[in-house]
This record gives sequence, structure tokens and C-alpha cells, in this order.
Amino acid sequence: MKPTKTSSGATLSIDLGAIRQNYRLLRRQAGKAACAAVMKADAYGLGASHIAPILAQEGCRHFFVAHLDEGIGLRRCVPAEADIFVLHGPPPEAERDFIEHGLIPVLNSLPQVRAWRTLCQQLDRRLPAVIQVDTGMSRMGLSPDEVDILLSDANYLHCIDLRYLMSHLACAESQSHFMNEAQLRRFQVLRARFPSIPASLANSSGIFLGRPYQFDLVRPGAALYGLAPVAGEPNPMHPVVSLQGRIIQTRTIKIGDYVGYGLTYRADSARHIATVSVGYADGWMRAMSNRGIAVIGGVSVPFVGSVSMDTITLDVTAIDRTKLVPGAMVDLIGPNHPVDTVAALARTIGYEILTSLGNRFHREYVDAPCNCDDPLAGAAASSSIAGEAVAHW
Repeated sequence: MKPTKTSSGATLSIDLGAIRQNYRLLRRQAGKAACAAVMKADAYGLGASHIAPILAQEGCRHFFVAHLDEGIGLRRCVPAEADIFVLHGPPPEAERDFIEHGLIPVLNSLPQVRAWRTLCQQLDRRLPAVIQVDTGMSRMGLSPDEVDILLSDANYLHCIDLRYLMSHLACAESQSHFMNEAQLRRFQVLRARFPSIPASLANSSGIFLGRPYQFDLVRPGAALYGLAPVAGEPNPMHPVVSLQGRIIQTRTIKIGDYVGYGLTYRADSARHIATVSVGYADGWMRAMSNRGIAVIGGVSVPFVGSVSMDTITLDVTAIDRTKLVPGAMVDLIGPNHPVDTVAALARTIGYEILTSLGNRFHREYVDAPCNCDDPLAGAAASSSIAGEAVAHW
């Protein structure tokens, strides 16, 4: 049973119109490069089945996920002609699943390349793939030495339809970081060894590093969902998420009284405390204990005591008591308290906040073009999305 607005402890609102606007902004910023959309982790926790059709209506035809099962789920939500790239590549012995579901692997290692090449030979057909090279992040992709091995046979990759050569930026949100230029140079050197293959390097933040980083395809993720792409600069993206938690009860405590598990907060004067029905089981991190902020009627109120599994406690002494009745809502994410600010208070990043938002929230989609229970409803209504659900090469 899905949480309802009256039964749940909090309401999470996701503005699909803002996602549209963010995609348009990123597409303009990308200039001549095609603009993909990264949908991994269920569109950063916000619901890929709702968001993918919106982006497809905006003309997006390149989607990235992390895992094979994410790609299988996304295939039914996007047009048949859309490309879905699986960043982790094919798990061992799962290569044929990519064919069945019309997915394109990102090949990150020599074993993945060999397995994909073997499948091409077995089927006697060229199958699409992306090759990722490591330019200094030491996480995924072929090292320069592995590229040497791969290219030692000039015909080794002939049977693979190479769609892109890609790499990933480690520090792009910090525009002056030395690693950005270092990775760009390394990528340019490696790209020269794969002549005529389109290239992709820029993530959300990389798009804002300018044309040299954009190549043929950019891959925004976090910025689509409203997170700031450039550290220390005004956020050009439209806010996508708001979260309101429900007040369960309020009480007045005396000087010297404690609040919460571990007694980590002690009142230095009489205080009025509100208990709100959101906790770390909902992704509201324990790191925000005695650090977090909520907003009531435009006024910031501090978390006091430890965040527990199902509740947080707020010092609402400064708030008019008439606004604090049981069932009243407080803003945990909103225009006056965006995701990036929440993340800073939790000593983390906005990505983790979004992807941690729990499944106990009632979710509202603003400007949704499709039925929330049927991600293809909006697709069927749009000629740009209509078509066979599974792509075939």
C-alpha cells in the first residue's frame, strides 16, 4: 500500500516542470553536444518511471543507468529509438540480456570487452557498446596500459559498433581544480587512439567547464534534479524537490531537561519542542542531530537532540503556538532550505540526500504527464514517445 497524504508522516513533492526546465538549460549550456540524462538509482531517488517520459518528451534520446536491472526497468519508460547505456557494463554471463532488452553496455575492463566481442562473433553481428577509459579517477575504465593491450591488434574491435569513448571527471564541481585540465589532457591523448569515435567526458558539473570538455555527448545527472553544478557559485538550476514533515506533538520543557536518545541536548532555558514524523529510516540522516534546520512559516528552527529512526525534534520556541497543532507541516527541504544546504548541515553532498529519501513518504508529482502507476500512460499520449517498448538493432 502506498503512503497517502493523510497516512504518511511526510510529503515529498517532485516538480517535473522544473526537471523539464533544467534539461533545457543544460542542453543550451552544452552547445553542439547531445544532452543525455543520467537515471541511475531510480533517477537519484526521485522516480525514473515518472521522470524518463518527461525527458523523452523534451527530446532526450540518451539515458544512462548504473546496473543492468535498472536498464531493463527503464526500457519500458522511453521510446524504442532511445539508447540506454549501462555504466557498469555486462555482469559475467549476462551479455545476452543486453540484446533482449535493447541495452548498450559501457565496457570498463578487458574481460568485459572480450566477453562482448565473443558475443558479437557468436551472433555474427556488430553490437553497440561504449568504451570507458580511466583518466585519473582510478575507479572504472581501461587504464592506458590496458588500452595498449586492447589496440595491439588493429582488428580486435572491428566487430563492435563503438558508439562513444567516455571517461568521468572527478572534481568538475570545483572549476579551478588542477585535476580537470589533467583529465582533459589524458582523455584527449586516449581519444586520439580511437579516431572517428564520438566522445563523452562531461557530467553535470563538467558541462559548465566549457566547450573543450563537452565533446559529442554530455551526461548530466545531479543538475537535472536541482543540485548546484558549480561549488561556491549561485545555483542556476530550478529546485525540484520539497519535503514537508508532519508534527506529531509539542511540549514545553524546563531548564535542565534533556531531549532524545543519548541525552545529547540539554535545555538552558524553558523551550518549546515539536516532534516531527521523519527520521533516519526515511533518509533523514543521524548526522543532522543537533545540526539540522527546518523551516516553519519562513522561520528557521533548529534540530535538538538526536535524530531517531522515525522522528526528529525541533526547538520551536520562536514560533507562534497556533501554527504548531498536531498534523501541521514543517519544511525540511524547500525554497528557503534547498537540498545542497541540507547536505552541508549533514556533512555530506546533495546526491546522498536525494538518493536516501525513503519510501514512507507520500509522493506528489507536479506537472506529471503520466499516471503514477503506469509510466507508459504519458508515453502513449505523446507521438514523440509512442512506439515499440523494446528496441532492436
